[in-house]
Amino acid sequence: MAERKALKLVLEQSQEVKNRVAKCSEELGAANEIVKQKFSELTGLLSAQELLSDSETIQLRVKECADDLHNVNHILARAIDNLKHSEISLRDALELLASTEAALAAAEDEKRQAALLALHDQTTGLPNRRLFDDRLAQAISVAERHHWTLAVMFLDLDRFKNVNDAFGHAAGDEVLIEVARRLALHTRDEDTACRNGGDEFLFLLMNPQGRENIARIADVILKTTAAPLDTGRLDIVIKASIGIAVYPDNGTTGDELIKNADSAMYKAKELKSGYVFW
Repeated sequence: MAERKALKLVLEQSQEVKNRVAKCSEELGAANEIVKQKFSELTGLLSAQELLSDSETIQLRVKECADDLHNVNHILARAIDNLKHSEISLRDALELLASTEAALAAAEDEKRQAALLALHDQTTGLPNRRLFDDRLAQAISVAERHHWTLAVMFLDLDRFKNVNDAFGHAAGDEVLIEVARRLALHTRDEDTACRNGGDEFLFLLMNPQGRENIARIADVILKTTAAPLDTGRLDIVIKASIGIAVYPDNGTTGDELIKNADSAMYKAKELKSGYVFW
Protein backbone atom coordinates (compact mmCIF):
# COMPACT_ATOMS: atom_id res chain seq x y z
CA MET A 1 0.00 0.00 0.00
CA ALA A 2 2.84 2.42 0.87
CA GLU A 3 4.62 1.68 -2.43
CA ARG A 4 1.44 2.43 -4.39
CA LYS A 5 0.99 5.80 -2.62
CA ALA A 6 4.64 6.65 -3.35
CA LEU A 7 4.19 5.70 -6.99
CA LYS A 8 1.08 7.90 -7.29
CA LEU A 9 2.97 10.86 -5.79
CA VAL A 10 5.91 10.41 -8.15
CA LEU A 11 3.58 10.23 -11.15
CA GLU A 12 1.94 13.49 -10.07
CA GLN A 13 5.38 15.12 -9.70
CA SER A 14 6.44 13.79 -13.08
CA GLN A 15 3.36 15.25 -14.74
CA GLU A 16 3.97 18.61 -13.07
CA VAL A 17 7.55 18.75 -14.33
CA LYS A 18 6.46 17.71 -17.81
CA ASN A 19 3.96 20.57 -17.83
CA ARG A 20 6.73 22.98 -16.80
CA VAL A 21 9.02 21.71 -19.54
CA ALA A 22 6.26 22.04 -22.13
CA LYS A 23 5.62 25.62 -21.02
CA CYS A 24 9.35 26.42 -21.13
CA SER A 25 9.61 24.85 -24.57
CA GLU A 26 6.76 27.05 -25.82
CA GLU A 27 8.46 30.13 -24.34
CA LEU A 28 11.78 29.15 -25.89
CA GLY A 29 10.18 28.67 -29.29
CA ALA A 30 8.47 32.04 -29.07
CA ALA A 31 11.72 33.71 -27.89
CA ASN A 32 13.68 32.18 -30.74
CA GLU A 33 11.18 33.54 -33.21
CA ILE A 34 11.58 36.96 -31.63
CA VAL A 35 15.38 36.59 -31.78
CA LYS A 36 15.23 35.72 -35.45
CA GLN A 37 13.00 38.71 -36.13
CA LYS A 38 15.14 41.12 -34.05
CA PHE A 39 18.37 39.91 -35.69
CA SER A 40 17.00 41.15 -38.96
CA GLU A 41 16.38 44.56 -37.33
CA LEU A 42 19.65 44.87 -35.33
CA THR A 43 20.82 48.44 -34.63
CA GLY A 44 23.71 47.45 -32.37
CA LEU A 45 25.57 44.66 -30.62
CA LEU A 46 23.91 45.36 -27.27
CA SER A 47 20.45 44.61 -28.60
CA ALA A 48 21.64 41.29 -29.97
CA GLN A 49 23.30 40.40 -26.68
CA GLU A 50 20.12 41.23 -24.81
CA LEU A 51 18.11 38.97 -27.08
CA LEU A 52 20.66 36.17 -26.75
CA SER A 53 20.59 36.62 -22.99
CA ASP A 54 16.81 36.26 -22.96
CA SER A 55 17.06 33.13 -25.09
CA GLU A 56 19.75 31.62 -22.85
CA THR A 57 17.61 32.35 -19.78
CA ILE A 58 14.71 30.45 -21.28
CA GLN A 59 17.00 27.59 -22.33
CA LEU A 60 18.38 27.47 -18.78
CA ARG A 61 14.84 27.20 -17.39
CA VAL A 62 14.14 24.38 -19.84
CA LYS A 63 17.35 22.61 -18.78
CA GLU A 64 16.39 22.95 -15.12
CA CYS A 65 13.00 21.52 -15.88
CA ALA A 66 14.57 18.73 -17.90
CA ASP A 67 16.90 17.92 -14.99
CA ASP A 68 13.92 17.86 -12.64
CA LEU A 69 12.12 15.57 -15.02
CA HIS A 70 15.14 13.28 -15.23
CA ASN A 71 15.31 13.06 -11.41
CA VAL A 72 11.60 12.39 -11.14
CA ASN A 73 11.81 9.72 -13.82
CA HIS A 74 14.66 8.09 -11.94
CA ILE A 75 12.59 8.10 -8.75
CA LEU A 76 9.62 6.84 -10.74
CA ALA A 77 11.62 3.94 -12.17
CA ARG A 78 12.87 3.02 -8.73
CA ALA A 79 9.36 3.19 -7.27
CA ILE A 80 8.02 0.99 -10.04
CA ASP A 81 10.86 -1.48 -9.51
CA ASN A 82 10.12 -1.55 -5.76
CA LEU A 83 6.46 -2.00 -6.48
CA LYS A 84 7.24 -4.91 -8.79
CA HIS A 85 9.35 -6.52 -6.10
CA SER A 86 6.62 -5.88 -3.55
CA GLU A 87 4.01 -7.48 -5.80
CA ILE A 88 6.30 -10.44 -6.44
CA SER A 89 6.91 -10.79 -2.73
CA LEU A 90 3.19 -10.59 -2.06
CA ARG A 91 2.49 -13.20 -4.72
CA ASP A 92 5.19 -15.43 -3.31
CA ALA A 93 3.78 -14.92 0.18
CA LEU A 94 0.27 -15.82 -1.00
CA GLU A 95 1.59 -18.90 -2.79
CA LEU A 96 3.54 -19.86 0.32
CA LEU A 97 0.43 -19.31 2.45
CA ALA A 98 -1.65 -21.45 0.10
CA SER A 99 0.94 -24.22 0.09
CA THR A 100 1.25 -24.01 3.87
CA GLU A 101 -2.51 -24.26 4.29
CA ALA A 102 -2.54 -27.25 1.92
CA ALA A 103 0.28 -28.86 3.90
CA LEU A 104 -1.57 -28.23 7.17
CA ALA A 105 -4.77 -29.70 5.71
CA ALA A 106 -2.82 -32.75 4.53
CA ALA A 107 -1.21 -33.07 7.95
CA GLU A 108 -4.61 -32.88 9.66
CA ASP A 109 -5.96 -35.50 7.28
CA GLU A 110 -2.99 -37.75 7.99
CA LYS A 111 -3.53 -37.16 11.70
CA ARG A 112 -7.18 -38.19 11.39
CA GLN A 113 -6.22 -41.23 9.34
CA ALA A 114 -3.58 -42.19 11.89
CA ALA A 115 -6.12 -41.85 14.71
CA LEU A 116 -8.60 -43.91 12.71
CA LEU A 117 -6.03 -46.64 12.10
CA ALA A 118 -4.98 -46.58 15.74
CA LEU A 119 -8.54 -47.25 16.92
CA HIS A 120 -9.88 -49.48 14.15
CA ASP A 121 -9.05 -52.91 12.81
CA GLN A 122 -7.26 -52.57 9.49
CA THR A 123 -8.85 -55.67 7.95
CA THR A 124 -12.51 -55.18 8.85
CA GLY A 125 -12.69 -51.48 9.67
CA LEU A 126 -14.45 -52.25 12.95
CA PRO A 127 -13.32 -50.63 16.21
CA ASN A 128 -10.35 -52.48 17.67
CA ARG A 129 -9.94 -53.71 21.25
CA ARG A 130 -8.43 -50.42 22.38
CA LEU A 131 -11.48 -48.45 21.26
CA PHE A 132 -13.85 -51.11 22.56
CA ASP A 133 -12.27 -51.00 26.03
CA ASP A 134 -12.64 -47.21 26.09
CA ARG A 135 -16.31 -47.35 25.04
CA LEU A 136 -17.01 -50.14 27.52
CA ALA A 137 -15.51 -48.10 30.37
CA GLN A 138 -17.67 -45.12 29.39
CA ALA A 139 -20.74 -47.37 29.08
CA ILE A 140 -20.17 -48.77 32.59
CA SER A 141 -19.92 -45.23 33.96
CA VAL A 142 -23.21 -44.24 32.27
CA ALA A 143 -24.92 -47.49 33.30
CA GLU A 144 -23.88 -47.04 36.92
CA ARG A 145 -25.22 -43.49 36.94
CA HIS A 146 -28.58 -44.40 35.33
CA HIS A 147 -28.91 -47.88 36.83
CA TRP A 148 -28.86 -49.51 33.40
CA THR A 149 -27.72 -52.96 32.39
CA LEU A 150 -25.09 -53.73 29.77
CA ALA A 151 -24.32 -56.87 27.82
CA VAL A 152 -20.95 -57.93 26.46
CA MET A 153 -21.02 -60.67 23.83
CA PHE A 154 -17.86 -62.59 23.00
CA LEU A 155 -18.24 -64.10 19.51
CA ASP A 156 -15.88 -66.69 18.03
CA LEU A 157 -16.15 -68.22 14.53
CA ASP A 158 -16.26 -72.01 14.68
CA ARG A 159 -13.54 -73.85 12.76
CA PHE A 160 -12.37 -70.67 11.07
CA LYS A 161 -8.85 -72.12 10.87
CA ASN A 162 -10.18 -74.60 8.30
CA VAL A 163 -11.03 -71.69 5.99
CA ASN A 164 -7.47 -70.36 6.09
CA ASP A 165 -6.00 -73.84 5.66
CA ALA A 166 -8.28 -74.81 2.76
CA PHE A 167 -8.63 -71.55 0.86
CA GLY A 168 -5.80 -69.33 2.06
CA HIS A 169 -5.60 -66.25 4.25
CA ALA A 170 -6.99 -63.97 1.56
CA ALA A 171 -10.26 -65.93 1.59
CA GLY A 172 -10.16 -65.88 5.38
CA ASP A 173 -9.89 -62.10 5.36
CA GLU A 174 -12.87 -61.88 3.02
CA VAL A 175 -14.89 -63.95 5.47
CA LEU A 176 -13.87 -61.70 8.36
CA ILE A 177 -14.80 -58.60 6.37
CA GLU A 178 -18.23 -60.01 5.54
CA VAL A 179 -18.89 -61.08 9.14
CA ALA A 180 -17.91 -57.61 10.31
CA ARG A 181 -20.27 -56.05 7.78
CA ARG A 182 -23.14 -58.21 9.04
CA LEU A 183 -22.39 -57.36 12.65
CA ALA A 184 -22.38 -53.67 11.78
CA LEU A 185 -25.85 -54.03 10.27
CA HIS A 186 -27.20 -55.04 13.69
CA THR A 187 -25.26 -52.45 15.67
CA ARG A 188 -27.24 -49.51 17.01
CA ASP A 189 -25.57 -46.12 17.25
CA GLU A 190 -25.11 -46.56 21.00
CA ASP A 191 -23.72 -50.12 20.65
CA THR A 192 -20.24 -51.20 19.56
CA ALA A 193 -19.06 -54.14 17.47
CA CYS A 194 -15.35 -54.85 17.71
CA ARG A 195 -12.83 -57.22 16.18
CA ASN A 196 -10.89 -58.55 19.15
CA GLY A 197 -8.32 -60.25 16.95
CA GLY A 198 -8.12 -63.38 14.81
CA ASP A 199 -11.66 -64.74 14.40
CA GLU A 200 -12.93 -63.19 17.65
CA PHE A 201 -15.43 -60.33 17.88
CA LEU A 202 -16.86 -58.39 20.81
CA PHE A 203 -20.29 -56.82 20.92
CA LEU A 204 -21.44 -54.22 23.47
CA LEU A 205 -25.16 -53.67 24.03
CA MET A 206 -26.18 -50.52 25.85
CA ASN A 207 -29.21 -50.90 28.14
CA PRO A 208 -30.55 -53.99 26.32
CA GLN A 209 -33.74 -54.13 28.42
CA GLY A 210 -33.48 -57.65 29.87
CA ARG A 211 -32.02 -61.08 29.14
CA GLU A 212 -34.78 -61.99 26.71
CA ASN A 213 -33.89 -59.10 24.46
CA ILE A 214 -30.19 -59.98 24.76
CA ALA A 215 -30.97 -63.58 23.77
CA ARG A 216 -33.04 -62.36 20.80
CA ILE A 217 -30.14 -60.24 19.54
CA ALA A 218 -27.72 -63.16 20.01
CA ASP A 219 -30.04 -65.36 17.91
CA VAL A 220 -30.17 -62.75 15.16
CA ILE A 221 -26.36 -62.48 15.11
CA LEU A 222 -25.95 -66.28 14.97
CA LYS A 223 -28.43 -66.60 12.09
CA THR A 224 -26.87 -63.68 10.24
CA THR A 225 -23.38 -65.11 10.63
CA ALA A 226 -24.47 -68.62 9.57
CA ALA A 227 -25.92 -67.43 6.25
CA PRO A 228 -23.70 -68.47 3.28
CA LEU A 229 -20.90 -66.01 2.65
CA ASP A 230 -20.27 -65.35 -1.02
CA THR A 231 -16.69 -64.13 -1.29
CA GLY A 232 -16.88 -63.88 -5.06
CA ARG A 233 -14.82 -67.02 -5.50
CA LEU A 234 -16.63 -69.52 -3.29
CA ASP A 235 -19.58 -69.90 -0.92
CA ILE A 236 -18.63 -70.52 2.70
CA VAL A 237 -20.89 -71.25 5.66
CA ILE A 238 -19.50 -70.11 8.99
CA LYS A 239 -21.15 -70.69 12.35
CA ALA A 240 -20.31 -68.87 15.55
CA SER A 241 -20.43 -69.36 19.28
CA ILE A 242 -21.34 -66.51 21.63
CA GLY A 243 -20.69 -66.03 25.32
CA ILE A 244 -22.62 -63.33 27.17
CA ALA A 245 -21.83 -61.41 30.36
CA VAL A 246 -24.28 -58.87 31.82
CA TYR A 247 -23.44 -55.79 33.87
CA PRO A 248 -23.63 -55.60 36.85
CA ASP A 249 -24.59 -59.23 37.61
CA ASN A 250 -21.60 -60.81 35.82
CA GLY A 251 -19.01 -58.13 36.45
CA THR A 252 -18.63 -54.45 37.27
CA THR A 253 -15.48 -53.72 35.27
CA GLY A 254 -14.67 -54.07 31.60
CA ASP A 255 -12.04 -56.73 32.22
CA GLU A 256 -14.45 -58.83 34.31
CA LEU A 257 -17.23 -58.63 31.74
CA ILE A 258 -14.97 -59.58 28.82
CA LYS A 259 -13.30 -62.38 30.77
CA ASN A 260 -16.64 -63.88 31.82
CA ALA A 261 -18.11 -63.50 28.32
CA ASP A 262 -15.03 -65.31 26.97
CA SER A 263 -15.54 -68.17 29.43
CA ALA A 264 -19.21 -68.40 28.47
CA MET A 265 -18.25 -68.55 24.80
CA TYR A 266 -16.09 -71.64 25.37
CA LYS A 267 -19.01 -73.19 27.20
CA ALA A 268 -21.24 -72.49 24.18
CA LYS A 269 -18.68 -74.23 21.94
CA GLU A 270 -18.68 -77.29 24.19
CA LEU A 271 -22.45 -77.45 24.27
CA LYS A 272 -22.82 -76.46 20.61
CA SER A 273 -25.69 -74.31 21.81
CA GLY A 274 -24.95 -71.13 19.88
CA TYR A 275 -24.83 -68.86 22.91
CA VAL A 276 -24.50 -69.17 26.68
CA PHE A 277 -24.96 -66.62 29.47
CA TRP A 278 -22.18 -66.62 32.05
